Amino acid sequence: MAAVAFIGLGVMGGPMAGHLAAAGHDVSVYNRTAAKAEAWAAANRGRAVATPRLAAQDADAVFVCVGNDDDVRSVVLGSEGALASMRPGSVLVDHTTASADLARELAATCAAHRVGFVDAPVSGGQAGAVNGQLTVMCGGEPDHFAAVAPIIDAYARACTLLGPTGSGQLTKMVNQLAIAGVVQGLAEAVHFAARAGLDVDQVIDVIGKGAAQSWQLDNRGRTMWRGEFDFGFAVELMRKDLGICLTEARRNGARLPLAALVDQLYAQVVARGGARWDTSSLVHLLDNP
Repeated sequence: MAAVAFIGLGVMGGPMAGHLAAAGHDVSVYNRTAAKAEAWAAANRGRAVATPRLAAQDADAVFVCVGNDDDVRSVVLGSEGALASMRPGSVLVDHTTASADLARELAATCAAHRVGFVDAPVSGGQAGAVNGQLTVMCGGEPDHFAAVAPIIDAYARACTLLGPTGSGQLTKMVNQLAIAGVVQGLAEAVHFAARAGLDVDQVIDVIGKGAAQSWQLDNRGRTMWRGEFDFGFAVELMRKDLGICLTEARRNGARLPLAALVDQLYAQVVARGGARWDTSSLVHLLDNP
């Protein structure tokens, strides 16, 4: 068992930290909203502290799961950031979906403090976090990965080292690009089925047994059809992720016409007040032109 810190107790981080505590690790947590950290500590075996620095003190590994690049910097760097108290030989793991540039920046800063670093964004959504079935995509040095992989196993069904620093974030970009295209295709399919006068629930059941099967079809097809979007992965977060993808594509020369289109469609959803709607709300644009 390890002494660990977990920084960021949102819909993903809270359950992930809970799995670490349930596995027997000694867990200290920090959250920007202190009441959330205190509630987590009351419900789990662990303790809430007032700053990232206090959370990271004496930890073998520090896990971060916050919103974006700047949020990561705010809890890692500075006099009250986690890195200020991390001991040499410990490892910082960033589960935030962020840029590959940030991963490289943090790896260099950590190295100057003789601290390891692994960029480790996750996929699987809130259900995956709650059920301990996340897919974790990692970049970094093999020895740093080897030190934290057994700890990550508490909430992962798969945890894979994909290459040097930044490789985890780049792989998460691939993941989000694939999802964006599938969600738009599914939205058009559901919309078409309804306009064709078909029994949409029956159609979803049938095509889900063939080549059209996907996680999105299984988990979002029927809620799309019913116009239910008040759960799941928020549009504003997907726009953040697609923005990272498009920025990286401009750097590496990849052509992403579908991703650019879907990003524009999500901007229209946001304009309709759907910033916190689930990403499956793309169908709203088709049903309500």
